[in-house]
Amino acid sequence: MALAIRDVREHDLDAVLALNNEAGTGILATDMSRLRHLYDVAHYFRVAEQDSRIVGFLIAMRQDADYASPNFRWFQAHYESFVYIDRIVIASELRGHGLGRIFYCDVQSYAEVRVPLLTCEVFLEPRNDQTVLFHGTMGFQEVGQQKMGHDGPKVSLLARELPSFPFVRERYLEQDGLPAVPWLSEREPPAVAQVNA
Repeated sequence: MALAIRDVREHDLDAVLALNNEAGTGILATDMSRLRHLYDVAHYFRVAEQDSRIVGFLIAMRQDADYASPNFRWFQAHYESFVYIDRIVIASELRGHGLGRIFYCDVQSYAEVRVPLLTCEVFLEPRNDQTVLFHGTMGFQEVGQQKMGHDGPKVSLLARELPSFPFVRERYLEQDGLPAVPWLSEREPPAVAQVNA
């Protein structure tokens, strides 16, 4: 029953797609082409694996990602530097057991040594008070609202300041950079990996 959080691998994508599309109304359904694009451009794409089965995932990207999501573009227009959580999905039988908090702590540890803000959105149509409350308890504040496209649902755009970032910026990013240790390394997108091969 051990649970591991690890970087996604290409052979995980079928399981990730199935999990995404079984998630219900709180997550937009997708197809393999869109998921593969996320796989290629995401700076953070990690899965939770239990007993050789993918039981959750979180996808996030930085402000320079090649991504056309209207919510991501809203953050690009309003903030210079951020990590944007595009989606998090937890298998239905594991919801309410803390895996979402584990993922959010993990993505925060990625973000706080790189950017001043962690951002995301939650659907207001249909409203899910559990999701709104979860983000509030994780320190997110509403910074805007918008409709996704002409006929899409209304969303609340959320941001969380990362208080450790000024220290990291002054001591490391503006000096010699982050230490060369495995837990600080960047995910190497597949397209980049193929060029270097």
